[in-house]
Amino acid sequence: MNMQLNRNRLMPFFMIVSLLMIQSCSQPEKTDMRANPETPILVSIGSAAGEATSGIQVSGQVEAAQTANISTRVMGFITMLKVKEGDAVSKGQLLVSISNQDILAKRGQSDAQIAEAQAALNSAQKDKERFTILYNQQSATAKELDNVTLQYNAAKARLDGARQMRNEASAMLGYTQLTAPFSGIVTHKMAEAGSMASPGVPLLTIEQKGSYQVSATVPENTIQQIRQGVKAMVTIKAINKTFAGEVIQVNQSSQYTGGQYIIKVSIPDSEKNGLYAGMYANVSIEAKETLPVKTTSNSVMVPVASIVHKDQLTGLYTVGSNGTALLRWVRLGKTFGDQAEVLSGLSKDEKFIVQAEGNLYNGVPVKIK
Repeated sequence: MNMQLNRNRLMPFFMIVSLLMIQSCSQPEKTDMRANPETPILVSIGSAAGEATSGIQVSGQVEAAQTANISTRVMGFITMLKVKEGDAVSKGQLLVSISNQDILAKRGQSDAQIAEAQAALNSAQKDKERFTILYNQQSATAKELDNVTLQYNAAKARLDGARQMRNEASAMLGYTQLTAPFSGIVTHKMAEAGSMASPGVPLLTIEQKGSYQVSATVPENTIQQIRQGVKAMVTIKAINKTFAGEVIQVNQSSQYTGGQYIIKVSIPDSEKNGLYAGMYANVSIEAKETLPVKTTSNSVMVPVASIVHKDQLTGLYTVGSNGTALLRWVRLGKTFGDQAEVLSGLSKDEKFIVQAEGNLYNGVPVKIK
């Protein structure tokens, strides 16, 4: 009797399991929904080399091509500073206002001195003209004419001085209204409204938007091998990007950089996407004299531009026997100029894809140019 009851209780469970098994078997197997394109992607093929040419390897940081620290030449309280870090500003936009009451008072005083000096000069000029006539009529002595002339020259000098003081006050007044020298982004804000502004102390930092370069340091034993205009390969590891640049500036002095020479490397506008000022960069620069660099017997050299980066892995696309792209993972060594050393994963003289006219992925049909 008990066995019959247990069997009746288990019957619903077995029925549910049977239904699930039937349903799972009836579902079609998932297949890769990505269809191969009808037109193969055109690719260029290269061969791995066994040696490279020497280059200079330096490190640096991405920076804006144009940066400005906004400061004033006068001391006073900040009455207006509404921008904040990250704000976009336009050329000529008012950024900071500084109290100018004392400067306005000084300019008003200069205006009064100009009026007084102008009146004195008009009077002295009339005296000079009158005594010149009297001297010509022999009714005044030469000494009297000289005294009147001296008074005229002194009045003229006082007027020039008063006008110069007004020009100075007007210039100082201009330093109380700080505007953006170019369009860009506010990257640093070092003061707030109500605080005291001191001459020469930065209040804001503005960087030009969308235009970057790499600033790198070069030791003294290799700076003579670098010249303006040479090509350079720039690698930004933070975003797994490598591109070609050009040395646009070579600093001729290391007096204030601890024996290191500063160079600037351009970044093409087409490569600026994803870049931020402050990112670290590795730069490989062509030297004036290139010498062969011997690598290990098992290593080969490939162009840096052909390397594929995915997370922490690196690879190269090869062409499979069925005419499709095949991603092969490789282990890299050192970088020499625009070439990288492959320690494993690719044999010497083995073919690989250098350039493609489309997006490559495993299994996509390719056609060699």
